[in-house]
Amino acid sequence: MKRILVSAAHKSSGKTTVSIGLCAALKEKGLAVQPFKKGPDYIDPMWLSEAAGRACRNLDLYLMNPGEVVSTFQHHAQGAEIGIIEGNKGLYDGLALDGSNSNAALAKLLDLPVLLVIDARGMTRGIAPLILGYQAFDRDISIAGAILNNLGGSRHESKLRAVIEHYTDVPVIGAVHHEERLEIVERHLGLMPSNESGESGLRIREIGKAISEQVDLDRLLGISERPALKAKAIPEISPFALRDKVRIGIARDRAFGFYYVDDIEALEASGAELVEFDSLRDEHLPEVDALFIGGGFPELFGEELEANASLRSEIRMKAASGMPIYAECGGLMYLARSLTHEGKTHRMVGAIPGDVVMHKKPVGRGFVHLVENANHPWPCPVARVSGQKAHEFHYSSLENLPSGVKFAYEVARGHGINGSHDGIVVGNLLAQFTHQRSIGGCYWAARFVAFIARLKRNSVECTGVRALA
Repeated sequence: MKRILVSAAHKSSGKTTVSIGLCAALKEKGLAVQPFKKGPDYIDPMWLSEAAGRACRNLDLYLMNPGEVVSTFQHHAQGAEIGIIEGNKGLYDGLALDGSNSNAALAKLLDLPVLLVIDARGMTRGIAPLILGYQAFDRDISIAGAILNNLGGSRHESKLRAVIEHYTDVPVIGAVHHEERLEIVERHLGLMPSNESGESGLRIREIGKAISEQVDLDRLLGISERPALKAKAIPEISPFALRDKVRIGIARDRAFGFYYVDDIEALEASGAELVEFDSLRDEHLPEVDALFIGGGFPELFGEELEANASLRSEIRMKAASGMPIYAECGGLMYLARSLTHEGKTHRMVGAIPGDVVMHKKPVGRGFVHLVENANHPWPCPVARVSGQKAHEFHYSSLENLPSGVKFAYEVARGHGINGSHDGIVVGNLLAQFTHQRSIGGCYWAARFVAFIARLKRNSVECTGVRALA
């Protein structure tokens, strides 16, 4: 299968817009395009999924072992004619000094040619040493082509093409001129999520058209040709034997949309039926056994979330009665007593005895390492010994917690709720700033489903005993 890594010299070079455009343009040509995103990210995959018409998958060299990365790529690339992998940050950027979790490392692991997106604003002759330096830094990396982005006009493009052709052997396969209509609104965690944008389809079509007009797609397909990788089997999820399916209500709307597709599939593979509800519009929960409220931007919808008092009250009562609830980041914010953003405070669910405050600077951002303790309601024995890798992205803090509150994790790396703990536990509710992925040897989805099933079974058995009495 054809495959290529879309990377850049540095962050904010336009590689996401280019990747979205490539997916849309190649799909328009009739190709089956499978998008991937390197690293932990929810927002870019939303746009890439919509552009390609296939669910984007995350490949992460910190959270996944190399075998998982290869098998995940191979499994989900089946049936596609080209895989578009969008990198994060710059080509050689990464957490490790040796570059072992960088974009370049991913390119080596998956034998990916690199398409280097260069923000060429203000550049002329200086673009040559930039390209030459990136080639020389690691000769095992194949920089197969370049796309010049944010060009000032045809004259600027001509100069850059002449310089690159004279000094380097890297072909320029595209030159994208600066256009405001191609820009997607950004905020503190990256692009605006496509689930908030009512015009996402129109914007994707515009970007796809611009890329098809300014990038040589046939040449792109030529440089993306690579021999097949050595086959690896994707790790199978071993679902628990459940007597009955469990139903999990999942908040999916403009306020909450940060979900990894492989986590959703893992929940279903473990025996869960997922039932969506809208926290902004639905006055009541569907008939479910548990809730999963993922991340998002609830602070932008504080007034609407507060206005839906009947749903907030129902969730609070369900939590108090022992319904299993799992929430990540934005979900934690929603379950708190209140949410303060830009000087305005709105009432939230109140299932967590604390108040959320938004800040202008990040409170916790990056990879985390958690060690479970005895308070975890659905524990993983391995995680109590070796810990669990995950990630967090939040500008909010949980304040005014009472003394004696229970936490599920000690934080060995990262911030979590208070710098040393994460995962507040209230009855059968677990809410944390950390985002987990159901990978890496500690599969949270299967554990959560088994916990729900166990409580459901116990409830049914207790009800039966009372009925006999």
